[in-house]
Amino acid sequence: MWLALRLIRWSFYSSAASLCPTVRSDLILTQQRHCLMLRNVGEYSGFGRPAQRSVWRQARLRGDFMRRMIGTQARAIRAPLICQGDDLQRIVVACVLEAAQNDGFEIKDRDIVGITESLLARSQGNYVEVTEIAEQARELFADGFVVLFPILSRNRFSLILKGLAMSCRRVIVMLSYPCDEVGNHLMDVDEMEAAGINPYTDVLSKEEYRKHFGHSFKHPFTGLDYLDLYASLGVDRNIDIVLANDPLRALEYSKYVVVAHIHDRKRIKSKLLAAGGRTIIGLDDLMSQPRNGGWNPEYGLLGSNQAGATRLKLFPREAQAFCEGIHRRLLDATGKHVEVMVYGDGAFKDPIGKIWELADPVVAPGFTPGLDGTPNEIKIKYIADTELADLPAGEAEEKLRSIIAKKDRDLLGKEASLGTTPRRLTDLIGTLCDLMSGSGDKGTPIIHIQGYFDNYSSE
Repeated sequence: MWLALRLIRWSFYSSAASLCPTVRSDLILTQQRHCLMLRNVGEYSGFGRPAQRSVWRQARLRGDFMRRMIGTQARAIRAPLICQGDDLQRIVVACVLEAAQNDGFEIKDRDIVGITESLLARSQGNYVEVTEIAEQARELFADGFVVLFPILSRNRFSLILKGLAMSCRRVIVMLSYPCDEVGNHLMDVDEMEAAGINPYTDVLSKEEYRKHFGHSFKHPFTGLDYLDLYASLGVDRNIDIVLANDPLRALEYSKYVVVAHIHDRKRIKSKLLAAGGRTIIGLDDLMSQPRNGGWNPEYGLLGSNQAGATRLKLFPREAQAFCEGIHRRLLDATGKHVEVMVYGDGAFKDPIGKIWELADPVVAPGFTPGLDGTPNEIKIKYIADTELADLPAGEAEEKLRSIIAKKDRDLLGKEASLGTTPRRLTDLIGTLCDLMSGSGDKGTPIIHIQGYFDNYSSE
C-alpha cells in the first residue's frame, strides 16, 4: 500500500510537470487529496507504517479530516444604482444568485439576505421637499413652537430644521447637553463641571453657553459648531437656541412642541401632554401621510437623510411586504427558505468618539418571521470553566457538542447562558449588515449571511 501511494504521487507530479502552472497546481492539489484518502483507507485496512497509522488515527478521532471549520460567513454583494420605479425585488434576487454562481457558494436554508433601507426608499421615490415640511408646520402651529432634543447632525436634522423655520413661526430649539441622545457632544464634560453647571437642573441660553465655552468646542468628526449651524438655518433670524435636559422646561417657551428625540419620543410626548401641552407631535407625525411627495406612515421624518440642498430621503415604506416578496422569489429560484431583512443604522457605539450609531428609529423596519426574537445560546467559556474543566480535551469536546445539541429551547435566566448577548436578532444581524456594507463608496448594499443560526454542534 505504501509503495502504491509513492507511485501515485510520482505519476501525478510527472504528468503535472509538463502542464501550465494553473492546471499543474490543480492536479497537485487533487493528488494530495487522493493521497489523504488512500492514507485513511490504509489506516482502517491495517496497511501503512505503524507510526503514521497512529498519527492518522488520532487525527481522525479529533475530527481533523473533513471537519467543518467555518461558522458564520457574511458576504457584501455589489448592486447596480437603483432608480425610482425599479423592480428592486427582482434586482436583489438576481444579484444574490449571480454572486453565488460567480463565487461558488450555495444558497442554503436559513441563510439571511439584508438590503439597506436606502435602496428600498430610492426605488419607491420616497422623498420630500423642505417646502412640504414648512407647509405642514404652518398648518399645525398658529404660533411659535419648540423643537425638543434633536440630534446634532447635518445629514439627519439640518434640513428638517430648515423646513420648520420656513414656516415663519418663531422656533425655539432646545438641545440636550452635554451631548445629544446618540453621543454628539456640545461641550467638554470636565469644563462643564468646572464651570459649576448642573445638567439636571440648569437651562442655558445661547449667550450663557458662549460665556462659558466660547467658540472653542467643535464636533470632533465634523469640525462644526452646531449652535451656529442650527441658528443659521432660520428665516429672518427666527431660530433661538437653549440648552436643557428636563423636557417639561419646553412648556415654559411654548405649549406647542415638536419632539425630535428619536428613541424616547413616546414617553416624552406623554409627559408633555400630561403637563398641559396643547399640540405635541413628534418627527414621526410629520410627513406620515401623503402630501405632494413621499411619506412614511410609521416613522414620518424619523430615519430621513439629506438628499440634496432642499430634499430629504425618508425611511422606506412597506419594508415588511418587500422582505416577504424576496423570500418567495428566492424560494422559487432555489427551493431554500431564506430569511430577509431591510436594515438601516447598526446599533453600535464608537468607543473613542462616544457616538451611538443608531440615528434611525429602528435597525430593521422589515424582516421575515425567522428573524424575530433573541439568540438562545450557551456560553461556551462558562461551560468550559465549569462542567468541562476536569475532562480530557477530546472527551470535553464531545460532551460540549452534546450539551449544545440538547440545550433547552429557552435559556433565559439559566446559568448556561450567563454572559450571552441579550439583544434582538434583528439588531445584531442588522448591525453586522451595516458594518459590512459601510456608508461610503463600497457599493455593496446587499449582504448575504450564512451559518448564523448554526452552533458548535452543527455539521
